[in-house]
Amino acid sequence: MTELSLRPDRTTGPIASGEELRLRRELAAVYRLVAHFRLTDLIFTHISVRLPGPEQHFLINPYGFLFDEITASNLVKIDLTGHPVEESAHSVNPAGFVIHSAVHAARSDAHCVLHTHTKAGCAVAAQEHGLLPLNQISMEFYGRLGYHDYESVALNLAEQQRLVADLGGHPAMILRNHGLLTVGETPAQAFLRMYYLDKACEIQTAATAAGTGLVIPSPDVCELTARQLAGEDDSSDLQDDKAYELAWSALLRLVERIAPDYKD
Repeated sequence: MTELSLRPDRTTGPIASGEELRLRRELAAVYRLVAHFRLTDLIFTHISVRLPGPEQHFLINPYGFLFDEITASNLVKIDLTGHPVEESAHSVNPAGFVIHSAVHAARSDAHCVLHTHTKAGCAVAAQEHGLLPLNQISMEFYGRLGYHDYESVALNLAEQQRLVADLGGHPAMILRNHGLLTVGETPAQAFLRMYYLDKACEIQTAATAAGTGLVIPSPDVCELTARQLAGEDDSSDLQDDKAYELAWSALLRLVERIAPDYKD
Protein backbone atom coordinates (compact mmCIF):
# COMPACT_ATOMS: atom_id res chain seq x y z
CA MET A 1 0.00 0.00 0.00
CA THR A 2 1.34 3.40 -0.99
CA GLU A 3 2.08 5.71 1.91
CA LEU A 4 0.63 9.19 2.06
CA SER A 5 3.40 11.70 1.58
CA LEU A 6 3.62 13.96 4.60
CA ARG A 7 5.64 17.16 4.50
CA PRO A 8 5.64 19.29 7.65
CA ASP A 9 3.99 22.70 7.38
CA ARG A 10 5.83 23.91 10.45
CA THR A 11 7.58 22.68 13.56
CA THR A 12 5.79 23.29 16.81
CA GLY A 13 8.28 21.81 19.26
CA PRO A 14 7.88 19.11 21.90
CA ILE A 15 4.69 17.41 22.96
CA ALA A 16 2.15 19.90 24.23
CA SER A 17 0.94 20.03 27.78
CA GLY A 18 -2.52 20.48 29.20
CA GLU A 19 -5.51 19.43 27.11
CA GLU A 20 -3.50 18.06 24.18
CA LEU A 21 -1.39 15.91 26.47
CA ARG A 22 -4.53 14.60 28.17
CA LEU A 23 -6.05 13.67 24.81
CA ARG A 24 -2.81 12.09 23.61
CA ARG A 25 -2.74 9.87 26.66
CA GLU A 26 -6.42 8.97 26.42
CA LEU A 27 -6.04 8.07 22.74
CA ALA A 28 -2.89 6.05 23.43
CA ALA A 29 -4.82 4.19 26.15
CA VAL A 30 -7.50 3.32 23.59
CA TYR A 31 -4.87 1.94 21.21
CA ARG A 32 -3.52 -0.28 23.98
CA LEU A 33 -7.02 -1.47 24.87
CA VAL A 34 -7.81 -2.29 21.24
CA ALA A 35 -4.61 -4.34 21.19
CA HIS A 36 -5.38 -6.02 24.51
CA PHE A 37 -8.87 -7.09 23.41
CA ARG A 38 -7.52 -8.33 20.06
CA LEU A 39 -9.48 -5.92 17.90
CA THR A 40 -6.46 -5.12 15.72
CA ASP A 41 -5.42 -5.91 12.14
CA LEU A 42 -1.64 -5.58 12.52
CA ILE A 43 -0.89 -1.97 11.45
CA PHE A 44 -3.86 -1.48 9.13
CA THR A 45 -6.62 0.18 11.14
CA HIS A 46 -6.72 3.51 12.88
CA ILE A 47 -8.12 5.62 15.68
CA SER A 48 -8.07 9.41 15.68
CA VAL A 49 -9.02 12.22 18.01
CA ARG A 50 -9.71 15.86 17.17
CA LEU A 51 -7.76 18.45 19.10
CA PRO A 52 -9.45 21.59 20.46
CA GLY A 53 -9.24 24.77 18.43
CA PRO A 54 -10.45 26.15 15.09
CA GLU A 55 -7.60 24.53 13.14
CA GLN A 56 -9.31 21.10 13.18
CA HIS A 57 -6.07 19.25 13.80
CA PHE A 58 -6.30 15.63 14.82
CA LEU A 59 -4.06 12.88 16.17
CA ILE A 60 -3.68 9.49 14.50
CA ASN A 61 -1.33 6.52 14.71
CA PRO A 62 2.05 6.49 12.97
CA TYR A 63 1.84 4.11 10.01
CA GLY A 64 3.80 0.93 10.61
CA PHE A 65 3.38 0.74 14.39
CA LEU A 66 1.51 -2.07 16.09
CA PHE A 67 -1.15 -0.79 18.46
CA ASP A 68 0.74 -2.03 21.51
CA GLU A 69 3.60 0.29 20.47
CA ILE A 70 1.51 3.47 20.47
CA THR A 71 2.38 6.09 23.07
CA ALA A 72 1.19 9.62 23.73
CA SER A 73 4.30 11.09 22.14
CA ASN A 74 4.47 9.07 18.90
CA LEU A 75 0.96 9.92 17.73
CA VAL A 76 1.07 12.08 14.59
CA LYS A 77 -0.75 15.43 14.47
CA ILE A 78 -2.17 16.26 11.04
CA ASP A 79 -4.69 18.66 9.52
CA LEU A 80 -7.73 17.89 7.39
CA THR A 81 -5.62 17.92 4.23
CA GLY A 82 -3.36 15.18 5.61
CA HIS A 83 -0.35 17.37 6.27
CA PRO A 84 1.48 17.20 9.59
CA VAL A 85 1.48 20.30 11.74
CA GLU A 86 4.55 19.17 13.65
CA GLU A 87 7.73 17.65 12.35
CA SER A 88 7.45 13.86 12.46
CA ALA A 89 9.55 10.95 11.27
CA HIS A 90 6.38 8.93 10.75
CA SER A 91 3.87 8.74 7.91
CA VAL A 92 0.12 8.15 8.12
CA ASN A 93 -1.96 5.36 6.61
CA PRO A 94 -3.58 7.00 3.54
CA ALA A 95 -6.85 5.10 3.96
CA GLY A 96 -6.90 6.27 7.55
CA PHE A 97 -6.57 9.86 6.41
CA VAL A 98 -9.40 9.50 3.88
CA ILE A 99 -11.85 7.98 6.35
CA HIS A 100 -11.01 9.92 9.49
CA SER A 101 -10.59 13.37 7.98
CA ALA A 102 -13.98 13.02 6.29
CA VAL A 103 -15.77 12.14 9.51
CA HIS A 104 -13.99 14.77 11.60
CA ALA A 105 -14.81 17.46 9.03
CA ALA A 106 -18.48 16.48 8.77
CA ARG A 107 -19.37 15.77 12.40
CA SER A 108 -18.63 18.34 15.08
CA ASP A 109 -19.53 15.78 17.76
CA ALA A 110 -17.20 13.12 16.34
CA HIS A 111 -14.16 14.05 18.39
CA CYS A 112 -12.89 10.46 18.21
CA VAL A 113 -13.20 8.06 15.25
CA LEU A 114 -12.36 4.36 15.64
CA HIS A 115 -12.14 1.84 12.78
CA THR A 116 -11.52 -1.92 12.99
CA HIS A 117 -11.28 -5.03 10.78
CA THR A 118 -12.21 -7.68 13.34
CA LYS A 119 -13.23 -11.20 12.31
CA ALA A 120 -16.75 -10.85 13.71
CA GLY A 121 -17.17 -7.31 12.39
CA CYS A 122 -16.08 -8.27 8.89
CA ALA A 123 -18.35 -11.33 8.99
CA VAL A 124 -21.45 -9.27 9.79
CA ALA A 125 -20.33 -6.63 7.27
CA ALA A 126 -20.60 -9.39 4.64
CA GLN A 127 -24.14 -10.41 5.68
CA GLU A 128 -26.98 -8.95 3.64
CA HIS A 129 -29.22 -8.26 6.65
CA GLY A 130 -26.50 -6.44 8.61
CA LEU A 131 -26.63 -6.33 12.41
CA LEU A 132 -29.69 -8.00 13.92
CA PRO A 133 -31.15 -7.15 17.37
CA LEU A 134 -30.44 -10.62 18.73
CA ASN A 135 -29.20 -9.59 22.14
CA GLN A 136 -29.31 -6.70 24.59
CA ILE A 137 -25.79 -5.76 23.48
CA SER A 138 -26.75 -5.40 19.82
CA MET A 139 -29.89 -3.43 20.72
CA GLU A 140 -27.66 -0.50 21.72
CA PHE A 141 -27.33 0.09 17.97
CA TYR A 142 -30.96 -0.52 17.01
CA GLY A 143 -31.92 2.24 14.56
CA ARG A 144 -28.60 3.91 15.29
CA LEU A 145 -26.30 2.26 12.78
CA GLY A 146 -25.27 3.44 9.32
CA TYR A 147 -24.19 1.24 6.40
CA HIS A 148 -21.67 2.14 3.71
CA ASP A 149 -21.30 -0.01 0.59
CA TYR A 150 -17.80 -1.17 -0.30
CA GLU A 151 -16.09 0.86 -3.02
CA SER A 152 -12.48 -0.49 -2.81
CA VAL A 153 -9.60 0.36 -0.46
CA ALA A 154 -10.38 3.86 0.81
CA LEU A 155 -7.78 5.71 -1.26
CA ASN A 156 -10.11 7.93 -3.28
CA LEU A 157 -11.18 11.30 -1.91
CA ALA A 158 -14.47 11.15 -3.80
CA GLU A 159 -15.64 8.43 -1.42
CA GLN A 160 -15.56 10.81 1.53
CA GLN A 161 -18.87 12.49 0.70
CA ARG A 162 -20.69 9.17 0.38
CA LEU A 163 -19.10 7.81 3.55
CA VAL A 164 -20.23 10.71 5.72
CA ALA A 165 -23.68 10.71 4.12
CA ASP A 166 -24.11 7.03 5.03
CA LEU A 167 -22.88 7.63 8.58
CA GLY A 168 -25.31 10.53 8.98
CA GLY A 169 -25.86 11.29 12.65
CA HIS A 170 -25.32 7.72 13.82
CA PRO A 171 -22.78 6.76 16.50
CA ALA A 172 -21.59 3.77 14.50
CA MET A 173 -21.45 2.34 10.99
CA ILE A 174 -20.83 -0.97 9.29
CA LEU A 175 -18.57 -0.64 6.27
CA ARG A 176 -19.89 -3.46 4.12
CA ASN A 177 -17.27 -6.06 3.12
CA HIS A 178 -14.78 -4.06 5.17
CA GLY A 179 -15.29 -3.57 8.91
CA LEU A 180 -16.70 -1.41 11.69
CA LEU A 181 -16.54 2.28 12.60
CA THR A 182 -17.61 4.14 15.72
CA VAL A 183 -17.47 7.77 16.72
CA GLY A 184 -17.60 9.41 20.12
CA GLU A 185 -17.41 12.72 21.90
CA THR A 186 -14.41 11.21 23.70
CA PRO A 187 -11.97 8.38 22.97
CA ALA A 188 -13.57 6.49 25.86
CA GLN A 189 -17.03 6.68 24.28
CA ALA A 190 -15.77 5.63 20.85
CA PHE A 191 -13.90 2.67 22.37
CA LEU A 192 -16.82 1.42 24.45
CA ARG A 193 -19.11 1.67 21.45
CA MET A 194 -16.64 -0.34 19.38
CA TYR A 195 -16.16 -2.93 22.10
CA TYR A 196 -19.89 -3.57 22.23
CA LEU A 197 -20.48 -3.30 18.48
CA ASP A 198 -17.85 -5.96 17.92
CA LYS A 199 -19.31 -8.04 20.77
CA ALA A 200 -22.73 -7.79 19.10
CA CYS A 201 -21.18 -9.08 15.87
CA GLU A 202 -19.57 -11.98 17.75
CA ILE A 203 -22.94 -12.91 19.24
CA GLN A 204 -24.58 -12.76 15.82
CA THR A 205 -22.00 -14.95 14.11
CA ALA A 206 -22.32 -17.52 16.90
CA ALA A 207 -26.13 -17.45 16.85
CA THR A 208 -26.44 -17.71 13.08
CA ALA A 209 -23.82 -20.50 12.92
CA ALA A 210 -26.03 -22.68 15.12
CA GLY A 211 -28.40 -23.11 12.19
CA THR A 212 -31.58 -22.84 14.24
CA GLY A 213 -34.35 -20.24 14.24
CA LEU A 214 -33.60 -16.86 15.77
CA VAL A 215 -35.68 -15.07 18.39
CA ILE A 216 -35.90 -11.32 17.73
CA PRO A 217 -37.76 -9.06 20.19
CA SER A 218 -40.43 -6.67 18.98
CA PRO A 219 -39.40 -3.30 17.51
CA ASP A 220 -40.88 -1.51 20.54
CA VAL A 221 -38.73 -3.53 22.94
CA CYS A 222 -35.63 -3.03 20.79
CA GLU A 223 -36.18 0.73 20.64
CA LEU A 224 -36.79 1.00 24.38
CA THR A 225 -33.59 -0.94 25.07
CA ALA A 226 -31.64 1.29 22.70
CA ARG A 227 -32.95 4.38 24.46
CA GLN A 228 -32.12 2.92 27.88
CA LEU A 229 -28.55 2.09 26.83
CA ALA A 230 -28.09 5.52 25.25
CA GLY A 231 -29.35 7.32 28.37
CA GLU A 232 -32.33 8.68 26.42
CA ASP A 233 -35.10 6.91 28.33
CA ASP A 234 -37.05 8.53 31.15
CA SER A 235 -39.91 6.04 31.30
CA SER A 236 -38.21 3.25 33.24
CA ASP A 237 -38.47 3.07 37.01
CA LEU A 238 -34.70 3.22 37.53
CA GLN A 239 -31.84 4.87 35.64
CA ASP A 240 -28.21 3.88 35.20
CA ASP A 241 -26.30 6.98 34.14
CA LYS A 242 -22.89 5.95 35.46
CA ALA A 243 -22.29 2.71 33.58
CA TYR A 244 -19.92 3.94 30.87
CA GLU A 245 -18.05 6.23 33.27
CA LEU A 246 -17.44 3.33 35.67
CA ALA A 247 -16.47 0.99 32.82
CA TRP A 248 -13.95 3.50 31.45
CA SER A 249 -12.40 4.00 34.89
CA ALA A 250 -11.97 0.23 35.18
CA LEU A 251 -10.39 0.10 31.72
CA LEU A 252 -7.91 2.83 32.61
CA ARG A 253 -6.89 0.81 35.66
CA LEU A 254 -6.34 -2.15 33.33
CA VAL A 255 -4.13 -0.09 31.00
CA GLU A 256 -2.09 1.16 33.94
CA ARG A 257 -1.41 -2.47 34.91
CA ILE A 258 -0.66 -3.94 31.50
CA ALA A 259 0.89 -1.00 29.58
CA PRO A 260 1.94 1.87 31.85
CA ASP A 261 4.26 3.22 29.14
CA TYR A 262 1.25 4.38 27.06
CA LYS A 263 1.59 7.82 28.71
CA ASP A 264 5.19 8.33 27.54
